[in-house]
Amino acid sequence: MSLPVRVRATAGVEAVAPEGGEGLLVEFLRAYRDAVQLIVDGIWGLEEVPSRRKLHEVFYGKLRKLGFRAHHVSEIYKRAREVVKAVKENGGSKPVLRRLTARVSTYDYRVDFNAGTLRVAVLNGRWVELRLKPHRHLGRYLDGSWSLGEIQVSYRGGRVYVYLTFSKEVLLREPRAVMGVDVNFNNITYTVVGLDGSLVSTRVVPLRGLCRALHFKKLAEDLQGRYPRSWRFLKWAREVRARWLRRARNIVTDPSHYVAKRLVKVAEEYGAAIALEDLEKLKNKKNDSRFSWESHLWCYRRVQSYVEYKALVEGVRVVYVDPKGTSKESPNGKPLVFVNYRFVKLGDAVTTRDVVASWNLALRGLRQMRGSRVTWSPDSPRSEAMRTRAKRGNPEATTVFTSN
Repeated sequence: MSLPVRVRATAGVEAVAPEGGEGLLVEFLRAYRDAVQLIVDGIWGLEEVPSRRKLHEVFYGKLRKLGFRAHHVSEIYKRAREVVKAVKENGGSKPVLRRLTARVSTYDYRVDFNAGTLRVAVLNGRWVELRLKPHRHLGRYLDGSWSLGEIQVSYRGGRVYVYLTFSKEVLLREPRAVMGVDVNFNNITYTVVGLDGSLVSTRVVPLRGLCRALHFKKLAEDLQGRYPRSWRFLKWAREVRARWLRRARNIVTDPSHYVAKRLVKVAEEYGAAIALEDLEKLKNKKNDSRFSWESHLWCYRRVQSYVEYKALVEGVRVVYVDPKGTSKESPNGKPLVFVNYRFVKLGDAVTTRDVVASWNLALRGLRQMRGSRVTWSPDSPRSEAMRTRAKRGNPEATTVFTSN
């Protein structure tokens, strides 16, 4: 029997504060950031990150005196622990928070989508009412099947942004086939196999813009490499870096959404589960090209996250499999001979390595679902880096996604 999976999506909406309200909101966000920094500074030197209970005993009274509500304090604990854990796992130095972003629980805001207003509790028992600007993707979450949870409020560039987190439980369908998806620079190749391992269908979907987006991403990384210590303090460097990253993100977003929607429709048509490459297995892979492998994974993860989100919303099962050697193994037992870097001869037929890779991904996904432990969909970080990536392997774990 299939277990329900809770799917979360975050819709970002720009908001406008009334005259005088923006100052109160910015004051709250700065105090929130400083409070998180206070806890980070206090626990950074400890060998283990304290539990929320211990943090409550030490910091609750101090934060309440600063004007925070009780649920504000709880969210501050959570944020501080996440920051310290994430930075220590990556071997970084003590973090210094700069972004004006606050996570707000359901007890500290009131929203009216009909009137387009959002009231947020700030310091000392005061409230700020924000007017939400129209958002073309927001309506999909207001059909009654989604429930609204905590939100995030951010202030940057003189503008207020609200990230609304919706969730719902989805019952995953039992698959009648498995579709392996191989993501490449110029295309996405998928192959569908039946539950008996027989080949059902294979096709190539063009993917435009990935290499161009990677180019701008690499330019931003090179800029940071030239000024590793000072780029944050150089206004021109920050602006150039932000412009390049913004262009890279915009180039990738639209094609990725289109391709993901198309792949999910194919999976629904065949009643197939989707097998994606587990990129964590490849993060240490060496590559001699002019682009680093980490940059490759940045592009691929963006595409995969859209596929995964749209699939789970429709009840399509998603599994991650080890992609090692998928383009070098024969998927049907016939001799595999390489013609060149792109084409191979499989038995008497000539095909591409991408087809072979997607075929093997589908077969590995099929074997994984039959008996071995399934690597379920990983948690994706929310907008504004407010949540770290969760551990894999728990089929009952809450799954978090970001939606535009």
